[in-house]
Amino acid sequence: STISKDSLKTSLLQLECHFTWTLLKEDVGLEALEETILDHIKFVEECNITDYNILSYVCHLKNSNEEALRNLQKAEAAIQKHHPGEIARRSLVTWGNYAWIYYHMQRYEEAQTYVSKVENSYKKLSSTAHGKIQLPEIYAEKGWALLRFGRKYFESAKNCFENALKSEPNNPDFNTGYAIAMFRLGSFTETCDEEVRSCLEALNRAVELNPNNTTLLALLALKLQQLKQGNEGERYIEEGLQKTPDFPVFLRYAASFYRKKGEIGKAVSILKRALALTPNSVIVHHQLGLCYKFKILLLKKERYPPQEEVDNLIQLAIFHLKTVIHKKPVFFSAYSDLGNIYALGKRYEEAEEIFQKVLHRNDIPCDDKQGIYFHYGNFQHFHMKSESKAIEYYIEALKIDKDSYRRKQCIEAVEKLLIQKIKRGLGHATDFGRLGFVHKLNGRKQEAIECYEKAIALDPNNEEYLNALAELQLSI
Repeated sequence: STISKDSLKTSLLQLECHFTWTLLKEDVGLEALEETILDHIKFVEECNITDYNILSYVCHLKNSNEEALRNLQKAEAAIQKHHPGEIARRSLVTWGNYAWIYYHMQRYEEAQTYVSKVENSYKKLSSTAHGKIQLPEIYAEKGWALLRFGRKYFESAKNCFENALKSEPNNPDFNTGYAIAMFRLGSFTETCDEEVRSCLEALNRAVELNPNNTTLLALLALKLQQLKQGNEGERYIEEGLQKTPDFPVFLRYAASFYRKKGEIGKAVSILKRALALTPNSVIVHHQLGLCYKFKILLLKKERYPPQEEVDNLIQLAIFHLKTVIHKKPVFFSAYSDLGNIYALGKRYEEAEEIFQKVLHRNDIPCDDKQGIYFHYGNFQHFHMKSESKAIEYYIEALKIDKDSYRRKQCIEAVEKLLIQKIKRGLGHATDFGRLGFVHKLNGRKQEAIECYEKAIALDPNNEEYLNALAELQLSI
């Protein structure tokens, strides 16, 4: 062909579309993501341009480029229906995706045609501005795509919506994206009051601009619940149940609200309704697993636990959690959930197997890994009755230098075990060394120094202890 492949590739890399936004398939379960988007298209009546665009990219990642092109045609139809007056401006991402897919199909002429369409549109759009203008709806489309690819991307998604809002502060869609990104960021990290307040502000603002969006009502309710204002939150959940009794995204959040409130029966019945609407939803299966686990723990606290009911719930929980892992192998916390359920059913070999399976993966984010070490430590401590192994895995979690809720839990758990062991006169050099490490993490330098001194008395040539001690003495 007359087109040089290299110069085409250079032009393609300049485009703003899903192929240039570094959305990596190893960060999502492709099958689960595809199902999520298809469910969204089915249940959200408004324009689905964003959904069809990202779906085309997912199809490409699954090696079905023909299917990808069909979704881009659907995106084009939606653009003509919803934005007949600004077709070029609204098609830039779609055309970019077209160019990339044709390039991958080695149909270079067609790829070049779409590259030219994008370049010419930019020229027309920026006739007044200098060079390439930054369009807010492209920032927003990128933001929505990033939100779909998991928490590694949430911070960038928030920045995209922030950029979009600079040009159009009252745009309902941009405010929705911004609030959702803020909410999700807050769900995974220890947040300070400042962040919680600005998240609440963003949600209130988005609700005001999108009075019919019940997803936002549910997120607002969950945020209020987190701030111990659950009663006010519940009013929003009830309003949402009235407005959209059959919208699965809302139902999932509503169920989460009742689960956290401790109303498990209510949560389960809402989740069953959601499951009937979206039988493949990984989130619904996971939430059901968590609800059944909660019920099992409650029943086991009774003086005479009803064994048959417990066994039945264990079976249900295992079914739902296995479905999650099968559909979305990167849903890492679900492995610990499943391991814990096996342990509750005294199925220790299966528990061990599932923990080992996830412990040996090398693609796990730090805070997930800390969570898995925490749960595996608990499994060793409470079910296998091995304090030494528990200590070992809690310490593994602490070696990962990232502040998280799970890390705090590991610090508390391991400190208690080490102090008990030392009190019983069973402390070796390693135990004093580990306790020194824990004290150091907690900022208790004097106690840390004492522990390292004891460790060195028992193991005089240990480099690690000598270095840690020297470092501490210098810092005082």
